[in-house]
Amino acid sequence: MTFEGNDWDVEQQRIAEVRKVIEAKKEQLLKSTGALKGDIIDLRKKFWDDVTVNFDEVDDAVETYASIKQQSELLSERERSHGQYYKNKKLLDRMEESPYFGRIDFAEDEVAKEAIYIGISSLMDKEEDHFLVYDWRAPVSSMYYDFEPGPAHYDTPEGTVEGEIELKRQFVTENGMLTGMFNTGITIGDSLLQKVLGDQASSQMKSIVATIQKEQNAIIRNESSRLLLVQGVAGSGKTSAAMQRVAYLLYRYRKQMNADQILLFSPNQMFSSYVASVLPELGEEPMQQSTFQEYVSKRLDDEFDLQTPFEQLESSLVTKGSGENHHEKEAVDFKSSASFKTMIDNYLGHLSSNGMKFRSIKFRGEVRISAERIEEFFYQLDSAMSMANRVDLVKDWLSSQLKHVEKEERAKDWPEEEAALLTKEDYLKAFQNLEQHQNFNEETFNDFEKEENLLKKMVVRRRMASLRRKIANYKFIQMEKVYEGLFNESFPQVDLQPKNWTQISKHTMQNVQERYLPVEDQTPYLYLQDQLEGRKVNASIRYVFMDEAQDYSVFQYLYIKEMFPYAQFTLLGDKHQAIYTHNHGGMTILDKQAHNGEAKKMELSRSYRSTRPIVEFTKHLLEDGASIEAFNRDGQLPRLWEVTEIQEAKQKIIEVVQDRHREGHETIAILCYSLEESKQVNQLVGEQLGATLIYKETQQFQSGVLILPVYFAKGIEFDSVLVYDAAQQGYQDEEGRLMLYTACTRAMHELDILYNEKDSSILSEIPEELYT
Repeated sequence: MTFEGNDWDVEQQRIAEVRKVIEAKKEQLLKSTGALKGDIIDLRKKFWDDVTVNFDEVDDAVETYASIKQQSELLSERERSHGQYYKNKKLLDRMEESPYFGRIDFAEDEVAKEAIYIGISSLMDKEEDHFLVYDWRAPVSSMYYDFEPGPAHYDTPEGTVEGEIELKRQFVTENGMLTGMFNTGITIGDSLLQKVLGDQASSQMKSIVATIQKEQNAIIRNESSRLLLVQGVAGSGKTSAAMQRVAYLLYRYRKQMNADQILLFSPNQMFSSYVASVLPELGEEPMQQSTFQEYVSKRLDDEFDLQTPFEQLESSLVTKGSGENHHEKEAVDFKSSASFKTMIDNYLGHLSSNGMKFRSIKFRGEVRISAERIEEFFYQLDSAMSMANRVDLVKDWLSSQLKHVEKEERAKDWPEEEAALLTKEDYLKAFQNLEQHQNFNEETFNDFEKEENLLKKMVVRRRMASLRRKIANYKFIQMEKVYEGLFNESFPQVDLQPKNWTQISKHTMQNVQERYLPVEDQTPYLYLQDQLEGRKVNASIRYVFMDEAQDYSVFQYLYIKEMFPYAQFTLLGDKHQAIYTHNHGGMTILDKQAHNGEAKKMELSRSYRSTRPIVEFTKHLLEDGASIEAFNRDGQLPRLWEVTEIQEAKQKIIEVVQDRHREGHETIAILCYSLEESKQVNQLVGEQLGATLIYKETQQFQSGVLILPVYFAKGIEFDSVLVYDAAQQGYQDEEGRLMLYTACTRAMHELDILYNEKDSSILSEIPEELYT
């Protein structure tokens, strides 16, 4: 759209005036924090000068502690304020570069028209009387995303405000200069979105507040749903919307909630690093981030060799078609289901009267409390109590029994022998202990008998410390044996068991005995352990986000839900990218049926990441791809390259990557079917291209040429993608379609595909006019 010179000049002049206000606020901020910085330096230098240190008397020690605490809190408060200064300054720096991105002229019923400018944060005028810029999360700003010019409304805590939008305008500002301006009848004008989407891929996700679409805005501002399901096709902006949703919630509930009360479960570490900058860009503190595998590892790493989800998928891909993994796949399907959780719940009822396994309590190689005696005590307790309460009573009983054991051990010879070998420091510690806890007279410490008893007591207590810790941590339960009992013939559950239960049971017990837990056993094992030990839930988390939610099994989701019973959940993913072993051909947790219909489901069917030609090509890889809409961003048709032997493939990869570099693309991914294949390709061309092989999920996302398996690339986008050997056998079934679709939809601007014998592959189903 063209503008009259006066219109453009007026907007440029306003930007200049707003920038002056921002500059003044920065100067004011600097003045107020200059003294603050001096305070901090001074406090650190003179910390001990202002503290009265005296431990001679009890009252003096209390006064000393209070003095240190007061000085420490004062320093912490100053440092927090200084940290807030840097946060505010960074936000003002960003606003100075681009003060706002949108404007709506809104005439509230019976009130004069107001020009509302919208940016990444609110900005008041010098007198702090009027808003120069409204935060994109403010209630009034929602109209910018939700309405065309005409009747509009927005909700406030006091009620709904109605009126009419008379103008909607969008700006592109660089270094404080207006470079683009569009009047539009839709949320985001194509010109602005085209520009944003045409940029190069970044090593970190960008904030999308200037380009939020109406359907994304509905996800971001949803407050009523305890469970929100977002099914979004590849490139539909679901992850970006999730990040903005976090920012919105932190703004909306800023007086009641902080970032530590929001948790994001990421698919892997690479993804975590990719999204890490979004919230700080918007002036918000980062939320908590974790992968579910990190949580599992913290709990079980010391006891088992744990398979990762990527190792599980890699094993499945490598053995695919060989018949080796038939029973394994059936085990994965069942152990990932709600039915297996039901079986464990039934098993807990069985354990209430029979089958608990305990360890004997040994000290210095001698059994002091036998497993049989512990079992007898456990089953004497009232069976009406929960298993966790009964286990806690056993723990308390064992702790009291240890006191008797300790008393008996002090009467033996070995403590006296060890006491004779104590160091000078140990003697001093014993002296201090006696001074603190007994009627003390310095002369009596030389009394040989008292000294000997005190030192023997210290020796025995020290030797028994690890035993106490083990009891406190429930190590008296033989959890691995209890879990094995689930697969024992003494606990029949014929109505729930899958066909090959005998083979599954045998294989599971063998794994547990070898201290190895595959992915499908890890969550059930933890669930059973938690039911017995009564592990505490996390009551502080208010919101849980699960990205790439299709990759979580139903059992994993039910377990996570029990971990955070007071949290609202947002699950985001794409059923077309459900490539993990447990969800092939089955229901994912993105399906409403998986939640008994008790969920709000929202769908994003338009893809923004890739150019229109790439989207039109990739939607034909899916049997139900017709519903996917492409945003109208032009680009080159995908290119298919036929290669018949390895040296030809090598030459073509090098040629394609060099061409993409010349075209200005910085992030180029060579995507392979498996890690095994990625390593082969890296040996073939890695050194010549200066490529980085991504071989573990803990590596961080980076620019350049990357060689990696498809499953490591999920959730990430690249300027250019080259899919290696797309006609191979692994891509030919329904699971392979999803893998190939996932690979191709990582491309923003260019897609190249190497193949051999296209006519026998899924590629042959794609209309020829959609590629070259």
